[in-house]
Amino acid sequence: MKRGILFVVSAPAGCGKDTILEQALKRDINLHYSVSATTRAIRVGEVDGVSYHFKTREEFQQMIAENQLLEHTEYCGNFYGTPRKAVEDMLSEEKNVVLKIEIEGAANVKKMFPEAVLIFILPPSMEELSRRLHKRGTEDEETIQKRLLQARTELSRAKEYDYVIVNGELEKAVDDLAAIVSAEGFRESLNTELIDRIING
Repeated sequence: MKRGILFVVSAPAGCGKDTILEQALKRDINLHYSVSATTRAIRVGEVDGVSYHFKTREEFQQMIAENQLLEHTEYCGNFYGTPRKAVEDMLSEEKNVVLKIEIEGAANVKKMFPEAVLIFILPPSMEELSRRLHKRGTEDEETIQKRLLQARTELSRAKEYDYVIVNGELEKAVDDLAAIVSAEGFRESLNTELIDRIING
């Protein structure tokens, strides 16, 4: 039975992964977002169940104990994880699913789903990343410097991913993501039934 494709998108803070995904999900490319769970505090403008499933540490630990998560990790003092059932349900309905998770989580998903497609969003340069983080105005200088240091570590692991997209110009980055989603749908391994039907038709 044909299933949907699981995509994983990762990027350092400030690289625009949220905006890219937001724009891509508006397009008719059979791409559906799986909302992650987290213990971090809700930010202004975020909506529980839409941005994240916001959980207490006790609730999150219960989800781990009950094997409700595909993967989970602790990042910057907070837990993040991917609820299992929603992802499995969408894939079985032939829907392509995209997860927005950090690098360790992506590696864990790849172990469980070797066919998962990993996409890394790159900044045009470290200078531009620094400019974007400062422009957000949401963090103090010490925190920004920590994020930039963390970003260098994360960028070194981009080579573990299947695709990289440079977010220099938003519309092009969204086009690139849509192109990857489209191309993956043409893989021979996902179209064996179609091939057989044509041969035997």
